[in-house]
Amino acid sequence: MMRYELNERQWRALEPLLPHQGRGGAWKDHRTILKGILWRLHTGAPWRDLPSRYGPWQTVYSRFVRWRKDGTWLRPMRTLQTQLTRRDELDQEVLFVDSSVECGSRAAAGGGKKAAQASPETMPWAAPEGASPPSST
Repeated sequence: MMRYELNERQWRALEPLLPHQGRGGAWKDHRTILKGILWRLHTGAPWRDLPSRYGPWQTVYSRFVRWRKDGTWLRPMRTLQTQLTRRDELDQEVLFVDSSVECGSRAAAGGGKKAAQASPETMPWAAPEGASPPSST
């Protein structure tokens, strides 16, 4: 078992919190799909690079998105928070997540202002006069 995969105890705790099959065709196994989601989140790889042992990447991706939209991901989080709070094991300081984004200007990144001219040293026509002419193959 890989370190980012769920063990039996973790899976038994999560399984009842996942949605049951509704109408339509048979779903792929939640556990396999969840392993694929965890692999993708752990590695940061593109969805298309998901190993085939987790099933088609489109299936894993669509389940991930569906669960995000229908609140499935919130159920385990709230359940875990409730259990940890009840046992007084929840450190409230680690729950804060800052997702703000600050965009700097081009000048802040060293790119200069929009209308700024490039320095003469970097202009392509500033090459020495004796340079050999361009060749083609």
